[in-house]
Amino acid sequence: MTNSFLGFLLLAIPISLPSSLERGDQEFARIRYPLAEAFYDSALNSSPDSVDVLWRLARVYVCKADVAPQDQKLDLYRQAEAFANRCIGGDSMKSEGHTWRAAALGNIAMFEGGKTKIRLCYVIKKELECSIALNPGDDIAYSILGSFYRALGNVGWIERQLAAVFLGTLPEGGYDESESALKKAIALSPGVIRHHFELGDLYMEQDRTLEALEEFQLVATLPVLLASDERTQRSAA
Repeated sequence: MTNSFLGFLLLAIPISLPSSLERGDQEFARIRYPLAEAFYDSALNSSPDSVDVLWRLARVYVCKADVAPQDQKLDLYRQAEAFANRCIGGDSMKSEGHTWRAAALGNIAMFEGGKTKIRLCYVIKKELECSIALNPGDDIAYSILGSFYRALGNVGWIERQLAAVFLGTLPEGGYDESESALKKAIALSPGVIRHHFELGDLYMEQDRTLEALEEFQLVATLPVLLASDERTQRSAA
């Protein structure tokens, strides 16, 4: 059954916005992304400007893209960005819009050239800082920020100088900021696989092998909450 057919069936049934969101969230938690998307689409049809629907659609498209075939990923991430942009346009104080825009852009950047990557670095950092300022309890924003700083920590001094000459200046930050952000994400939501795996990867890059293994071993014991978690657990094994 295709997403469009599911959406058609749901549109034919009158469902209130709160009910559609609740059902969509239930299906999202069950990792049934096509059904979640269909319920969110139904909610958006009845309330096209609902920021609560728009950020959820951004989230579900990011999560779909994370496990999609390589040739489908970029289009899905761009759709996620579009929903996040609409959410922010409707209410710039909605922290989730900024979080999922950053998530989408972080993945889109992987498909771009050097100059665009650097430009997006500043946009992503700004979006995450905005999200955290609006909602200091957003563990996802802290986790993405940790990954962002870990990527910066991988860039050596010489590479930074070359980038500044030929591409543009990179944002400041590195491994210390990454560890702080990831530990904050874990403190806020200790049961999320991604937070621990990213911290483990950070420790591996710093040759802190025993600490990394502790995080990877913990990853194997945590519940799968997202479709990408199963792949992450395999990577940590």
